[in-house]
Amino acid sequence: MLTLEKYTIGVGDRFAHQAKAQLQACVQLTDDGVEVVPVWNKSNREHSFIGSEPQSVFDAAKEAVEGLAWDKGWHVDADHINMGTVDKYLDCSDFFTIDVADYIGQQPEGDAVTAFVEKHPELVGSVTIEGIDDPFDITSQYVEEVAAKYLGAVAEAGKIYRYIESKKADFIAEVSMDETDAPQTPPELLIILTALADEGVRLQTIAPKFTGRFNKGVDYVGDLVQFEKEFNDDLAVIAHAIANYGLPENLKLSVHSGSDKFSIYPIIGNALRRTGAGVHVKTAGTTWLEELIGLAEAGGDGLVLAKGIYAKALENVDALCEPYASVIDIDSAKLPTAEEVESWSGEDYANSLRHVQEHPQFNMHFRQLLHIAFKLAAKEGTRYTDLLEANADVVGKNVTENLYDRHFKRLFIA
Repeated sequence: MLTLEKYTIGVGDRFAHQAKAQLQACVQLTDDGVEVVPVWNKSNREHSFIGSEPQSVFDAAKEAVEGLAWDKGWHVDADHINMGTVDKYLDCSDFFTIDVADYIGQQPEGDAVTAFVEKHPELVGSVTIEGIDDPFDITSQYVEEVAAKYLGAVAEAGKIYRYIESKKADFIAEVSMDETDAPQTPPELLIILTALADEGVRLQTIAPKFTGRFNKGVDYVGDLVQFEKEFNDDLAVIAHAIANYGLPENLKLSVHSGSDKFSIYPIIGNALRRTGAGVHVKTAGTTWLEELIGLAEAGGDGLVLAKGIYAKALENVDALCEPYASVIDIDSAKLPTAEEVESWSGEDYANSLRHVQEHPQFNMHFRQLLHIAFKLAAKEGTRYTDLLEANADVVGKNVTENLYDRHFKRLFIA
């Protein structure tokens, strides 16, 4: 089994042009004394929108690693796969995000719930977890309810895990349960991890749904005090599950839709330094926006294209928003008109899009709409990618600065 490094960052390179700029941010953080390993990811949904193949992610990552002589770890994530999509990722991925959120709430087979409750009497009563002040008071009925809700998803994770295992000797498994309506509480996480151990899933990261909203491309929305308690309790639950159920010693939390969640980065960083735990944070979509910012700053044809993509996004706002309805909050009344944007300079466009919240021109609604509009750039074909190549320096500078200054430093440097 491959071993996932302590600190890993999920980076998305939707058009396979920014892997080197992304890796440069990791190089700079290494110079600061913190090693963060990149995991390039692109979901099956994104491949279908763009018309790309999984091999392209591996090829771009490998070229970046060789170009910068990166001698540390790196991985390629088969992102949000299931039994229907996993096959085409087997040859070019070593990290598999097993997404079983759709199976949450499905009826487990046979007497699985009863058997689970009988097997784990230690989960009933006053359960003390080192690092959590108050013990969990868990009833047998609660264990039954949680098992009934999640054992179907756990069984599906086991099915997918064993299938991958039959095809690859070395791989990293993540189990994802974040794309669902309700967050998992720390007691629920304990029961889920116990069930995954029973199922024989040697997961190295788990992506629960946290309290609050993790909207695409913008800051966390929610109660920071509650998030801090939940995150720290989850770390303690993972440590407990490792010690008591034989899960991999490097098992860690994974934060999905983690880009741009600036208000929770200090909370995460402090928790990691206090406990010595690792973390995986996915920052996929933020890089595509830096491409647009770079093209706008470059002016000329790049700015024309950036403005045109926004105009088309406005025309298709409902269709673009529909697949992402649960992870965006866009107020149409606060979106600039296409005519307004047409009058903007490249600096105006960049300032409105770049995630610097204190800047007077920053518009979170403009940013969220463009975040989900990458398929419109894909429809431009070589017009878009040729402009990325022609303006590689300014685009790459924005990509690196965004990851290093606004993400990595806030997460990993006190």
